Amino acid sequence: MASFFRRKIAAKLGRKLQQSDDVFLPALTAIPVLKKQQTADFKLSLSTLRINGILPSSGDIQLQTDTLASQLKQDSVVEDISAGRGVISFKVNRRLLAEKLLEPFGKRGDDKFGLNSELFNTLKKGATLVEYSSPNIAKKFHAGHLRSTIIGNFIANLKQSLGNNVIRMNYLGDWGMQFGLLGAGFSQFGCEEKLKENPLQHLFEVYVQVNKEAEHNENIKQAARNFFKQLEQHESHAVSLWQQFREITVKEYRDVYKRLGVHFDIYSGESFHQDQAQEVVQQLQSQGLLKTSHKGTGVVDLSPDGDMSSVCTLLRSDGTTLYITRDIAAAISRKENYHFDEMIYVTDKSQEHHFNQLFQILLAMGHSWADRCRHVSFGLVQGMKTRTGDVVFLEDVLDEARARMLHNMRQTNTTKELENPEDTAEKVGISALIVQDFKGPLQSDYKFDWDRMLQAQGDTGVFLQYTHARLCSLMHRNEEVAATATFDPSLLQEQISVTILQHLLRYDEVLYQSAQDLQPKHLVNFLLKLCHLVASAHRELPVKGSPMDIAQARLKLFSSACSVLANGMRILGITPVNKM
Repeated sequence: MASFFRRKIAAKLGRKLQQSDDVFLPALTAIPVLKKQQTADFKLSLSTLRINGILPSSGDIQLQTDTLASQLKQDSVVEDISAGRGVISFKVNRRLLAEKLLEPFGKRGDDKFGLNSELFNTLKKGATLVEYSSPNIAKKFHAGHLRSTIIGNFIANLKQSLGNNVIRMNYLGDWGMQFGLLGAGFSQFGCEEKLKENPLQHLFEVYVQVNKEAEHNENIKQAARNFFKQLEQHESHAVSLWQQFREITVKEYRDVYKRLGVHFDIYSGESFHQDQAQEVVQQLQSQGLLKTSHKGTGVVDLSPDGDMSSVCTLLRSDGTTLYITRDIAAAISRKENYHFDEMIYVTDKSQEHHFNQLFQILLAMGHSWADRCRHVSFGLVQGMKTRTGDVVFLEDVLDEARARMLHNMRQTNTTKELENPEDTAEKVGISALIVQDFKGPLQSDYKFDWDRMLQAQGDTGVFLQYTHARLCSLMHRNEEVAATATFDPSLLQEQISVTILQHLLRYDEVLYQSAQDLQPKHLVNFLLKLCHLVASAHRELPVKGSPMDIAQARLKLFSSACSVLANGMRILGITPVNKM
């Protein structure tokens, strides 16, 4: 594994510079591979050593680089050391590279490859609560919630794979003025029969209709305010209708989550914290933080100079709470109930201001743990449409992805060999959705493109699945050869073999980078590069017709690449398919 080589190089540096081995680990990184060019395996950044006080920060950095490189000696592990511009490169013994890197595979626990690295020792472990997806009750699952769902799932998977105790929470929008509108609207436009036949579709239609009416009808607006007031006061008819809407919606959401391969430990919601929100109001009042504005609303002053130039509204003039009031109550309740060490909220970037205010208010109330709360924001998806027009609901997108993928598979005549072509098409289609979403920075908006997303070649989720299925097929066709546990690492000296091994050296660094900034792009791009390298290896390293010892070594390389690919896909929230 990469750790073995990193440790050996760090020990060499430690002896020469009279320092602990550990201080060199952050400055040592695996070198990204170039397909057509031989490279060294690790590089040491002299500027990192200078910043950390290991080398003098004054003086000529190049002279320091050349001097240190000349003082380091080759040995049985490191066979070449060279100085570049402010970096020292290390090339490790090629036989040892194959032996140590492929050693863990084929044994129990090879799904832990890269996860036991010393790089993760600096990361805090503990309980991580991730709040994601969080759609609104009584509305069908909008495609706009797709990003929060898959990004939150990736973060939860990553944290869990790194040893954190992860609590996956879906915080439903099940309270607020939209229920006032829906409650008032249902009494006018609702139909019990239609509600039984197609519950969410009917509720959606009612919501659209009542919103339209409310634009020019003050009576409807007042009826909505009255209904929400009845809800807050636990009036039985209003609560009964609300419960019916909530149960219907959660049932349908679960079906969509199942298709996406997403699960939650807790289904919470704003409604859980309506009473606690009033307690928050009382606490803020007793702490002197809640003030009354000239409009009669309850506000907290967040301006640096205390001049009310920046306020956050927590109470309407009629005394009802707002979304942020319930969010404050929810955060306090979660800390008390789940004792999290960090909490991560995953929502679109339009809510950045909301979360800044939330964390500021929690800190002002004396909750120092608010410093360990984090908002992961993301951009918008533009142009997400099905053949029938603008998309409203996520299930329409999933159906379309499956149908298009099934059509593409039938064009290549691969569906005949599959037991369940629809299921495979669904999994591959969802992979395509996820990879298109994850390739760039999360904060960027991106344009949704069906054709590009579903290409079998190129940097797509289809290409990931195709490569995994092809590797599984290669293993299946050569079961007798693959069954042999031993292999000769000296037979993996071809350039493409070495390049794949060098690429695998970076896996723990990629996971570490992802853990730092919670961006899936590092892992996606690593896996796509691995797939391109494997495609070249398929052409250059035939298994069939090769001598037994060479076939065994090549299969070991291919099966190891397959294992890393599958593990990485699972962290991303993709279910690998074995045939397609």
